[in-house]
Amino acid sequence: MSDTAYIQRRGEIRTYFDRTAAEGWKRLAGNGPLSAIRETVRRGRSEMRAAILSSLPADLAGWRVLDAGCGTGALSVELARRGADVVGIDVAASIIDFARETMPADLGRGSIAYAAGDMLAEDLGTFDAVVAMDSLIHYEPDTAIDALQGLAARTRRQIVFTFAPWSPALSLMHKAGKLFPRGDKSPSIVPVKPALIAGSLVETLGRDGWRIGRQQRVASGFYTSQMLEVSRG
Repeated sequence: MSDTAYIQRRGEIRTYFDRTAAEGWKRLAGNGPLSAIRETVRRGRSEMRAAILSSLPADLAGWRVLDAGCGTGALSVELARRGADVVGIDVAASIIDFARETMPADLGRGSIAYAAGDMLAEDLGTFDAVVAMDSLIHYEPDTAIDALQGLAARTRRQIVFTFAPWSPALSLMHKAGKLFPRGDKSPSIVPVKPALIAGSLVETLGRDGWRIGRQQRVASGFYTSQMLEVSRG
C-alpha cells in the first residue's frame, strides 16, 4: 500500500465528512423525515448493520471490537449491547462528537470509547473482531486490501467489512468522478468485483489462517453495498 495515497485519500474523506456532510449524516442517523433518496440510504444502512451483526456471536462479552469508520455510532451501540468493549473510531471529529452526544445510557454489559483518528493506527491495540461498514469503499482495491491485512495482524477472530460491488452503473460513476473532480463534495466510491477482493484476501490472509466466510449484498434504492466476513481457523 502506498502510505501517501492512503493518507491523501483519508484526508479527502475527513474533509468531506467534517465540512460538507456532517449535518446530512446526523439527520440520516435520526428518525426524522428524509427525502425519498436519503430514505433508501437509511433503510439500506439499517439492513447492512443487521447483516454485519448476524455474522457475529450474539454474546460478545469479553470481546474487544474495533468499529473502524464508526460514523454516528449506531453499529457501535449494538455491539456494546451484546457485551463488547467497543472502540469506535472515525476520521471526522464532528461526527465523533455527535456519536458521543447521542450515545444512549443503556449499553448493557458493554462499553464504547469513541475517538477521532486513523482506523489503522497501531496504538489502538489488538482486537477480537473488527467491523468496517462502508469505511473502505472510497479506497482503491489494493489500498483496501492492504488496510485489511494491517487490521488482520492485530485481530484474533473475525473481520466483517463492506465494499461497493462492481456494476456497470457504479463503474461509470467512478470514471466520471475521476474525469470531473468534485472538490469538497463526496469522495467517489470505488466499485470492486467481489471475486477480485475475495481472491486477494485468500492470497494475502490465507497463509495466516484466515478463511472467507459469509457474503451478503444489500441493495436499497441509492444504497448498494456488499458484506464479506473473514475469520481465523
